[in-house]
Formats: sequence, C-alpha cells, structure tokens
Amino acid sequence: MAFHARGGGGRGGVSVIFGIEHLPAAALMFLSAAAGAILRRSVAPYSANVFLQPFAAGLLAGVIGALAVRYELSSSARLISVCPCMILVPGQHVLSGALDLIKGRIHLGAARLIYAGLVIMVISTGLLLGLTIFGVSLPVDQAGRAVPLWQDVVAAGVAVAAYSIFFSTPPHMMAWPVAVGMPAHALRWGALVVLGYSAATGALIACLVVGAILTPVARGLQMPFAAIGFAAVVSMIPGVYLFRMASGVLQLADGSHTTFELLRATIADGLTAGTIIIVMSFGLIVPKLIIDRLCERSTQRKS
Repeated sequence: MAFHARGGGGRGGVSVIFGIEHLPAAALMFLSAAAGAILRRSVAPYSANVFLQPFAAGLLAGVIGALAVRYELSSSARLISVCPCMILVPGQHVLSGALDLIKGRIHLGAARLIYAGLVIMVISTGLLLGLTIFGVSLPVDQAGRAVPLWQDVVAAGVAVAAYSIFFSTPPHMMAWPVAVGMPAHALRWGALVVLGYSAATGALIACLVVGAILTPVARGLQMPFAAIGFAAVVSMIPGVYLFRMASGVLQLADGSHTTFELLRATIADGLTAGTIIIVMSFGLIVPKLIIDRLCERSTQRKS
C-alpha cells in the first residue's frame, strides 16, 4: 500500500509543478494515481505484455479525469487526467537510447527509443480513449499556471523521490537525485519565470548542471548514471505536451473541429515536446562524455 501512496505522491508533486490550484483536484489526482498503480500491479500477473500496464493506467486516468470534467469537480480537472500519466513516460529509456546512439551502439539505441515511443503511444491511446468515452477532449493550448519557487522546488523533490521508489532505486542511491534535482529545478524556475526563457532552455540549463554534478558522483560511487541522472530531472519530461499533441492529432483526424488554431497548437506542442526531449538528453549526456573523457585521459597519464 505504501508503494501505491508513493506513486500517488510522485504524481502529486508533478501536478503542483504544472499548476494545479485546488485541494479537491489534488486529492482526486492522488487517488487516480494510486488507483492506476494498483491497477498496474493487478494486471501484471495476468499478462506478460509490457504495454498492457501503461495502457490500463492511462485508460483509468482518462476515465477519472473525464468524470471530473463532466461533474465540474475542479477547474484543474484536465490535470487530473494528465499528471497520473506523466511519470509513466519512459524517459530513462530515451536518455539511455540517446547515449547509445552517440557511442555508436545503433541497434541498442534504436531499440530503446522505439520502445519508449511505443510506451508513450499506448499511454496516450489509453488516456484519450478514457476521455473520449465520456465525450471530453484534452485542450491543446491550455497554459500552465506559474507557481512560487518554494512550491516548485519542494514538489520536484517529492516527484524525484517518488520516481526513485517507484522504480525500486536502492536506498543508498536515492539521496543524490533528490539533492541535485531540487536546486536544478530552482534554476529551471529562474530561467522560466525570472529571465523569461522557454521551457526548452530552462530544461537545458537544469540538465547541464545535473549532468556535470552527477557524472563524477556516478563514477566515484559506482552508480548507473542513467538511473540517477534521469531521476533528478524526471519532473521536466514534457509528457503534458506529448499528450496534448496526441489529443490535437485525434481532433484533426476527426475533421469536424479542424481549425488553423488547432493545427498551430498541435504542431507547437509536438515541436516543444521534441525540443525538450532533445535538449534534456543533450544536457545530461554532454557533461558525462566530457568528464568521462577527461577521467580516461587522466588515468592513461598515470599509468
């Protein structure tokens, strides 16, 4: 039961970062996330299909979010649908796949990226199906609400810790992503709110700092960099843009509500999501490659 509560806590942290405003909405989102975690565990013994669990969790989140919209439980009702799905996005596979491609392991990198893309697709399918059952759509141009710095940093710490527990990170590794991820998120907040930079630029700055700090930590303490590196920036994964893009594509395919504004917003969400994923991978990987190279040269000189 504690596992499911922590899973809900992680989604709660993400929901605060994206501007959820009302306590009833936060409580409903927490329950939705916990129920999704229970459903994933319940489905696992009955099928070895790796895509069934994220699909089921996305479908449940969509249904609960649609009911919240229909009964007007909160103005943040659509976040109730999106936030429980965001931590399911396999960002670690994206990061590992990008690192494999850079190091020339083409087949392994491509396999990881394809797997991550398929997981994102089935999450989006489940989420949108759950919303569509009750005639609810996900707005493609809904702006997030800026939150105070302290809320943003604390929520990021909760999301990082919950993600680490959710994916069975050993206790001795958990402190590092939290300790580095919280100040990195503060830098991102400053870039967005104070300096007016884009979400992609803010994510790049934060990930460069995380990569520069955690690479020597991972080397020195013999920890997998992909695990602790991604955990530190998990709350920056652009899941909300991916899901809104998928919703926009579905509305465009329907044809009855096609407008230039819908097309523009859908393309913008897709480009924003893609750009953030690329700069996050770049920000985490480049410091690692540089530091690893310097350490190898230092070792060669000593020998």
